Amino acid sequence: MEANELLKKVRKIDIKTRGLSQNIFAGEYHTAFKGRGMTFAEVREYQYGDDVRDIDWNVTARHNRPYIKVYEEERELTVMLLIDVSRSRLFGAVGEEKREMIAEIAATLAYSAITNNDKIGVIFFSDRIEKFIPPKKGKKHILLIIRELLDFTPQNPGTDIGVALRYMTDALKKRCTTFVISDFIDEHDYTRQLQVATGKHDLIAIQVYDKRDTSLPDIGLMRVSDLETGASRWIDTSSAKTRKAYGKWWYQRQQTLVERLSHCRVDLASIATDEDFARSLMTLFKTRATH
Repeated sequence: MEANELLKKVRKIDIKTRGLSQNIFAGEYHTAFKGRGMTFAEVREYQYGDDVRDIDWNVTARHNRPYIKVYEEERELTVMLLIDVSRSRLFGAVGEEKREMIAEIAATLAYSAITNNDKIGVIFFSDRIEKFIPPKKGKKHILLIIRELLDFTPQNPGTDIGVALRYMTDALKKRCTTFVISDFIDEHDYTRQLQVATGKHDLIAIQVYDKRDTSLPDIGLMRVSDLETGASRWIDTSSAKTRKAYGKWWYQRQQTLVERLSHCRVDLASIATDEDFARSLMTLFKTRATH
């Protein structure tokens, strides 16, 4: 991408996503993600209505009356964005390309984080770790992230979410809130890596998909290509049997994803490229706030 064109795109996303995060998401983000990290502050005598699970039994035994532990909210979170940069993100038939929406969602989350004085970091992944941007604060850091989101060229075309989860778990010792942003078109079984990651971190999955991923149009002979492997073939989309089989394949893939994430207690937001991602993120935040 040429420098002037890139600068224009950076400015456009900067203005749009900064406005969204400040005007719409500020309160919702804070409610959804703050308070999940708590640090011990003090002990005090038990009062009627206190949670008995917070009783400090050692202090209670010494004083012969119940005392509870008091916690305070950690004011600063570390937020990580695990961003799929595999070749399938270049697909765009309905709405904008996946990579454009991924960039907008990631930038919005980044601005929401720094608005709440949180650090934000990024891991770009394909079927390998492509780039790691350590967590930092500040507007300059956000602009760096946006520029990379728009102009990053990965070395590999494939996808392996497990590789990204394993790297994040090893690299970040402090508990962090992690958004995995991908179309989740991945043939690997990453259940184990997901389980390990959710044991250490707070994970949220954001699926960005094109509606053409989910079904075939009835337009006769059509050449389809796998952007990640390069394989291509001709299929007859006028065949109802072919269209039904493809729809069933997508449905089963999606069910596997939902079940895998649900089993590991990972919240999922699925957003089509022709939808309003802001509405989907608001729904996600509100759902988490009520957990």
